[in-house]
Amino acid sequence: MTSHFLSELISFLDGLPEPRIVMSADYRIIAANAAYTREFGGGRELAGRACYEVSHRFNVPCDQAGESCPLKLSLEAGEPQRVLHLHHTPRGEEHVLVETSPIRDETGEIAYFVETMRLVRQASSRAATSGLVGRSPAFSSMLEKMMRVAPSDAAVLLLGETGTGKELVAHAIHEASAREEGPFVAVDCAGMTETLFEAELFGYEKGAFTGATHRKQGLVEAASGGTLFLDEIGDMPLTMQTRLLRVLQERQVTPLGGGTPVKVNFALICATHCDLPAACASGRFRSDLYYRINGLSLHLPALRERSDFAALCDKLLAELFPDLPVDIAPGLHQRLAAYHWPGNLRQLASVLRTACAMLDPGDTRIDWQHLPDDILAALQAGTERPSPASAVLPAQDLATLSLAAIQQAIVDHQGNLSAAARQLGISRQTLYRKLKTGAGQ
Repeated sequence: MTSHFLSELISFLDGLPEPRIVMSADYRIIAANAAYTREFGGGRELAGRACYEVSHRFNVPCDQAGESCPLKLSLEAGEPQRVLHLHHTPRGEEHVLVETSPIRDETGEIAYFVETMRLVRQASSRAATSGLVGRSPAFSSMLEKMMRVAPSDAAVLLLGETGTGKELVAHAIHEASAREEGPFVAVDCAGMTETLFEAELFGYEKGAFTGATHRKQGLVEAASGGTLFLDEIGDMPLTMQTRLLRVLQERQVTPLGGGTPVKVNFALICATHCDLPAACASGRFRSDLYYRINGLSLHLPALRERSDFAALCDKLLAELFPDLPVDIAPGLHQRLAAYHWPGNLRQLASVLRTACAMLDPGDTRIDWQHLPDDILAALQAGTERPSPASAVLPAQDLATLSLAAIQQAIVDHQGNLSAAARQLGISRQTLYRKLKTGAGQ
C-alpha cells in the first residue's frame, strides 16, 4: 500500500467526529485523528505507541492480559470485529465500544487496521447519580450485549432476579436506540387488577364506563414513537396476555368503549424474574406471546455475581448525598460485599438509605451500628464478633440485652443515645425500641 494512500486515509479520518486510529498488525498506532487525541490522548504523543498501553496501561496485548482483542479477532476473521472495553481517558476509565476494521492493500492482504471508538454514555465505571454503574466482568458482558441489542427494533426480554435493575437497563437500551428522542413508558404488570390494567394499558373513550368523563390515552398509545417497557410481564393475567398479543400482531390498539383502532409504533422491552418457559408449560403464560416478546433475551447478573460492589455503593451513596462524601467503614464494607443480597440492588439501596438515616449530623461514615436489624443479624449469623473498634453484640444477645445495660450505657455517655448504641453494638432504632418496650421483656 502506497504512502500516498495512507496519507489520504489519515487525512480522511481526521475529519470524522468519532475517535479513530490507524494501527499496524503489531498493535502500533500509526496515526490518531483529532477526536481520538481529544478523548483518549491526554495531551501525549500517540504515534508509535502500542494501542494496549494507551488504552489499558497494559504491557502486553489485550488477549494476553485476559481481555478480548478486536485487532486479533479482526486479523483472524478478516473482517470488522467489535468488543466492549474499559478504556483509560483523561477523565478516568470509561466503557467504550471498539470496532476494528481491516484495511487491505492492492494484493488483498491486510496492511492496516482502523479502530473506531464510541463512548457508552449510558454506563459509567465510577460513581454516577444516573445511568448504569459497574466494571465487573459480569456487568461488562451484560453491557456489551445490551449495546448490541439496542440498535435492533426486535423485542427484548430482560431476565434475572428481582431487584437487579431491569428498568435501569431498559431505559439505557432506549437511550442507546434510534428511538431515544421518543417517550419511554414503563408499566408495572404486577399488582394491578385486571380492570385497572386494561384501562391503563389500552385507555378508554368517554362514556366507556361509569366515571369515564373524558377520553384517556392508554400507555401503549403513549409509547408510540418510543419504547414500551412491561416490567414483571410474567404476572400479567391471561386475558390481558391475549389482548397484548393482538396489539403486538396488529400494531394497533382499541381503547375501551372505542370502535376505531389506533395505530401504534413502539419498541418493546419486557422484564421478568419468572421462569417463563415453565409458566408456558403450566398454562400460566401464553407460549405464542412468549415467543413474540423473546426476540432478544438479556440476562442481568445478580449482585452476588458481580465484583464491583464498591462502585455500586458509591453510586447509591452519591444519589442519597450528592453534596456530602459518605462512605462505609472498611471492615463493614468487606462483610457487606460478601453478603448474598437476595433482593439485589433494590435491597442494597434500601439498606444504605436506612443506614444513612441513622447517621448523626456531621457523620460521613456508615458503620455496624447504623445497619437495619435484619441485615445486622444476617451478617452476625455464624460469624465471630467484630473487632472492638466496631463491636456489635452477637445476634443471639440482642434479644436478651437488659434494660439496665442500656440505661447504664446511656449514663456512661451522658445521655448521648447514639454513643450508647455504638457501645452496645446496636442501631439507634433498636435502642429506641428497646427503651420503649422494655429490653429483654
